[in-house]
Amino acid sequence: MQTDREGTLKHSRSIKRLILPVLLNDLHLFSSETSEERSPEQQQDPAERVRRAIERTRHYYIRNQHPDGYWWFELESNVTITAEYLMLLHFAGLADTERDAKIVNHILKHQRPDGTWAIHKAGKGDLSTTVEAYFALKLGGLPADDPRLVRARRFIVGSGGVAACRFFTKVFLALFGQYDWKEIPSVPLEIVLLPHWFPLNIYNFSSWARATLVPLSIVLDAKPVKAIPENRGVRELHRRPGVGNIPRKSLGPLLSWKRFFVTLDKMIKATEESRLRSFRKKGLEAAWRWVRLHQEETGDWAGIQPAMVNGVLALLIEGHGPSDEPVARGLDALERFAIERENEILLQSCISPVWDTALTALALSASGLRKSHPAMTRSCRWLAEKQILTKGDWSVKRPHVEPGGWAFEFDNNWYPDVDDTAVVLMLLNSSDHDRFVRPENFEKAVGWVLGMQGKDGGWGAFDADNNVDILNQTPFGDLEAMIDPSTPDITGRVLELLGRIGHPFKSKQVKAAIRFLKKTQEKDGLWWGRWGVNYIYGTWSVLAGLGSIGEDMTKPYIQKAVATLKRHQNFDGGWGECCESYANPNLRMRGKSTPSQTAWVIMALIAAGEGACREAVSGIDFLLRRQKEDGTWDEEEFTATGFPKHFMIKYHNYRNCFPLMALGKFLAQFEKEGK
Repeated sequence: MQTDREGTLKHSRSIKRLILPVLLNDLHLFSSETSEERSPEQQQDPAERVRRAIERTRHYYIRNQHPDGYWWFELESNVTITAEYLMLLHFAGLADTERDAKIVNHILKHQRPDGTWAIHKAGKGDLSTTVEAYFALKLGGLPADDPRLVRARRFIVGSGGVAACRFFTKVFLALFGQYDWKEIPSVPLEIVLLPHWFPLNIYNFSSWARATLVPLSIVLDAKPVKAIPENRGVRELHRRPGVGNIPRKSLGPLLSWKRFFVTLDKMIKATEESRLRSFRKKGLEAAWRWVRLHQEETGDWAGIQPAMVNGVLALLIEGHGPSDEPVARGLDALERFAIERENEILLQSCISPVWDTALTALALSASGLRKSHPAMTRSCRWLAEKQILTKGDWSVKRPHVEPGGWAFEFDNNWYPDVDDTAVVLMLLNSSDHDRFVRPENFEKAVGWVLGMQGKDGGWGAFDADNNVDILNQTPFGDLEAMIDPSTPDITGRVLELLGRIGHPFKSKQVKAAIRFLKKTQEKDGLWWGRWGVNYIYGTWSVLAGLGSIGEDMTKPYIQKAVATLKRHQNFDGGWGECCESYANPNLRMRGKSTPSQTAWVIMALIAAGEGACREAVSGIDFLLRRQKEDGTWDEEEFTATGFPKHFMIKYHNYRNCFPLMALGKFLAQFEKEGK
């Protein structure tokens, strides 16, 4: 007997079969260009235009695949990452005039006309970013009277000076005697000794915070100072000498966790010299064991710059020299994050070969590239070899779950993540996975993902149930990124995986996940995006997951999201959302149209059964018009996040892989409905 849902879907498909070819033939109706302005190719058969666009991007990717089978593209952030690299090298006594000059060029390249630096290209001047850039430029040889530094200094002093900077900026200044260690919040060594049931134990912190704070606790305990010439310092940035590290206005109400932690920090500092030496010694020994244990054979810590820089600093403070084996490995690992061009050197905050490879191959698969194509088999084989079958930090909260995930980087065995693992599994599942991984290893990976589900029904990135929110109120938590709770975007990704591998819709895991998504839905029907900007990314991830797992996409809560997406389409046919939407909710779904965000909305509409709507077709036309001859798209905007509001990133692969994926899904829908 046919259910109501089946009837609705069949009716929808029959409508699509009638409407979609008509809309495709009228692609030009959605363009602001006149017939005279359109190129001959734009006046060709619309379906053929899509096929040609797909073919161009396919060729681009096939040409740029590494012989080993992976793809790897730049991960862009802001200049603090490179500035801190220069500071580390100077602290280690490894200053190099030629390298410094190239780093200085990179930093100056990103200075804005008003003298500031921002956390993304379209952002406002950021105080801490500008201070770190300023200090790096002085270390690199620029004099204080250089006009570019004068402009920066005017902004810094006018914005409160060094005292108003964030925690990590003050740490780097203190390393060179440019800020008083006593004014910096403590990260007591004893935190490593706290039992797992205690709220402040290190495993309640996010993986990235934990991997940074443990070596940093060693640095803060030692309070080292590297002497530098006075003309390389930044004393001129202290607007009012003696100002404390936390402005009074930021402490909040009398009874608040922020004020509690500030008071606790004062108590720790007051008893610093009198604390039990034996307990402090045990904390130091435990911290050292943790740091040594968590360094990969390749020298990395957690695959991120903050953890790696602080790991090297801790080793130097322990007494190791730059040429000693663990320090040399750490420096080599950082060097692999560097990109050197003719006149500049920059450091990436992280590298993303697994993520880039999985997304690219998945996009090629969605575009119709046969699974036996050499590019597909090479990428699947390379990814299969990157599976992690050893336990990491995640196992502290999930001790009975077997390992089997994938990490983001080349080498990060301690920290596989759910998002990468889900995307890799989707790819392998579509490519006859038993050709590349043993069936038991595929099942281990699926089991690992399911085992990482939180008690709230959702999934976080690296840990389960990592949601002690008060940790963001600590004096060193000013980036608001101390935890890794369940988020809609990753939960949606897992549901998409589960749907593709045939996981039962009525399973308790799926029911719990859908409850989580309904609970986290915004009033306008959208979902927040933790790892991509912002509500566009979150809503696409959720709708893709719900559509894959078999949810009835005609339900009101889904159609509410669809209506909001349609309502925010830009005049040019695309969609965009600015990074400021994290700080200002009034800016949600607002921004210049970008290829990646337009692709996300198109795929969300397709997942919701709305792939034949005028908005989706108009979005396709936007992508076709914006594609370049080499099969790529231009995209200046940052469309991803490290820490929302505080650290935005730009994956240089997003502007190409997601449009290819959207075009492929759209064409597949057209061809399927045309049969």
